[in-house]
Amino acid sequence: MDLQDKKMSGLSCNLHDNPDKKERKLALSHKILMSVERPGRYVGGEVNAVMKDPSKVEVRFAFCFPDVYEIGMSHLGIKLLYGAFNQVPYFWCERVFAPWVDMEEQMIQHGIPLYALESGDPVKEFDFIGFTLQYELSYTNVLNMLKLAGIPLRSKDRTDLFNIVVGGGPCACNPEPLADFFDLFFLGDGEEVDIEVMELYRQCKKDGKGKNEFLREAAQIEGVYVPSMYHATYHPDGTVKNYVALHGAPAVVKKRVVKDMDQTYVPESFPVPMIDIVHDRISVEVLRGCIRGCRFCQAGFLYRPFRERSIPVIDQICQASCAATGYDEISLSSLSTSDYSDLNGLLDQLHLWTEKEKVSLSLPSLRVDNFSPELMERVNSVRKSGLTFAPEAGSQRMRDVINKNVTEEQLRHTVDVAFSEGWTRIKLYFMIGLPTETTEDIHAILGLGKMVVDTFYANKVKPKGKNVEVSLSAAAFVPKPFTPFQWFGQDTMDVLNMKQHELKSSNSSRRVSVSYHDAKTSFLEAVFARGDRRLCAVLEKAIELGLHFDGWDDCFKYDKWIEAFHACGLDPAFYANRTRDFNEVFPWDHLDYGIRKEFLAEECRRAYREETTPNCREKCSNCGAACFKGGLCVAKR
Repeated sequence: MDLQDKKMSGLSCNLHDNPDKKERKLALSHKILMSVERPGRYVGGEVNAVMKDPSKVEVRFAFCFPDVYEIGMSHLGIKLLYGAFNQVPYFWCERVFAPWVDMEEQMIQHGIPLYALESGDPVKEFDFIGFTLQYELSYTNVLNMLKLAGIPLRSKDRTDLFNIVVGGGPCACNPEPLADFFDLFFLGDGEEVDIEVMELYRQCKKDGKGKNEFLREAAQIEGVYVPSMYHATYHPDGTVKNYVALHGAPAVVKKRVVKDMDQTYVPESFPVPMIDIVHDRISVEVLRGCIRGCRFCQAGFLYRPFRERSIPVIDQICQASCAATGYDEISLSSLSTSDYSDLNGLLDQLHLWTEKEKVSLSLPSLRVDNFSPELMERVNSVRKSGLTFAPEAGSQRMRDVINKNVTEEQLRHTVDVAFSEGWTRIKLYFMIGLPTETTEDIHAILGLGKMVVDTFYANKVKPKGKNVEVSLSAAAFVPKPFTPFQWFGQDTMDVLNMKQHELKSSNSSRRVSVSYHDAKTSFLEAVFARGDRRLCAVLEKAIELGLHFDGWDDCFKYDKWIEAFHACGLDPAFYANRTRDFNEVFPWDHLDYGIRKEFLAEECRRAYREETTPNCREKCSNCGAACFKGGLCVAKR
């Protein structure tokens, strides 16, 4: 049985095993895969998957995405780092996804450990086990994957220079609820710092150094946080007193930033899934960061400074990716693609070949205030299935509070342009539970929906014989670290449920539909977003209670979560619903993402005064991101 057979089997068989034993394992694995939903999640073997000879590899990295294959394979970050790591001849990065509950049952029943898709080898045979932390409700999946791999959960129980558990991504900005389980975290952009740490590990192996020596040296690399080298103390009321750095670790860990987007590694080929995934297309990052400063948006502050790729580089990436994968759709990805400084020029360049090759372009993250007929002319190749915008709040007062800087007239103009160009379905995203929100602000959400409907029927060139469909989606607001609203206490679940009911019951339009997310999951998200390392015990208890896939409605068990908190003597409302004092020490204050805490506090005060702040192109607000000496901050100065 060769390596490809191992992938298909989903079992880890040594190539020198008895042939009869291997055949029995192969037959067993086929039987297992036929009994689970979507077996294509577990077999690997995709086009462009990277295969290497293990005997010629010095460092093996298991890139773990703590959710199912379809979601993980849609994520741009895993494609980027997978390609970057595998460019190095003596590194081998393989993919690992969380098995769905049916496959997990089969793996436990038949003694199959969690394995990597490329080689089929157990995760416990890898030097690094790396997790991307995109969502707080994936934390139980992280621990469950370690459990399925047969790897001790707590860092202190993994004493060898092996099975180094690392994490990165947006949730690494407050990694304290996971601090006891991870050996180190990567803060900020990962393209460079991840490889530096792997190179250090490779050298430490050659020199015969132990795990503690490796971690102490890794802590000196900018962008690396080693939680075991920081001691947290608390006040009698449960709030954080301070963090003390140990063993020569820096008192404050600064995030890593890639300054020149044109010089960063970009994958031009990546594994092409053999089953449908959530975003089954090429995704090309055109810019990183955001100029807007919406006060609720964590990503808008975490990824500062604002940096763009040049048009020639984007064009080259798009052409090479199409050639390598066969995809015929490209998504120009970013936090706010319509803020690209020469978007029309970029689309014109891409149209020189995409129309001839019948490749369509999609533009996610379009904003209401820069949506134009000229832009629509350039994206008419995009199928008219619907347009999505995010006013975030119904009233102008609330949009000023959150610094959205979008007016009702701009939204009216935008949907009018869309209707003139043939669109008939509009989806609007909002949040409920924002700071200072009133019942009138809730009703204003429905008012915007009705305005969109009225605009459609007033449009004289709208599509004939069709009706308008307006969808209003309302998510519960979650206060996040490194935002001006990090001090704000989340509404209680009773209040959120009341507001959601008010929104739904007050809708009288047949052309407007209203949906919202369960407040219980948003509550738990807020707990872990602003939590400290005492929550590690809660997560460990949650694993004992069988909790995982908490972001999925059919797996989320709120009562079990409350049981876990009670067993650990912690009140989740302390983390989610409590409004902080401006002088309180946060669990993430020893981590530096370049945004001054004083700036965020002043933005919070401006929110309560209903004052807006101009975007970064209009005026520099001295947020602190200029310390990285890159991107728009340098250009403005």
